[in-house]
Amino acid sequence: MSIATVEPLRLAAVAVAGKGHWIAGTAMIVACYAFSLLVVEQLFVIVKPKLLMIPWFAKLWEGFVFVRTRVWRILKTSIGLRSDRRPIASSSWKRAAPAAKPVLAPKSARR
Repeated sequence: MSIATVEPLRLAAVAVAGKGHWIAGTAMIVACYAFSLLVVEQLFVIVKPKLLMIPWFAKLWEGFVFVRTRVWRILKTSIGLRSDRRPIASSSWKRAAPAAKPVLAPKSARR
């Protein structure tokens, strides 16, 4: 189904790009593939419960999810994200002196 939507529109995008409108042609190709990806993702969501009943697919999916989770955890720690997704202050921030408070003139000098 996704190929049926992408291929004719991709050919049209190549024709548009061939006429000199290469930005519009590129945008059409990107939009076609994004649409195709959304359609395939929705189809997978619909058929995933049935696919998980197949033993070899269930093992393959379990391995994929394990690797994906592991890689995501490594990436999060390497860029400094905690589990609540807020950045961790670097050690140089911890050593910095606290900001100076504004100095107010004595009460007698204010008026």
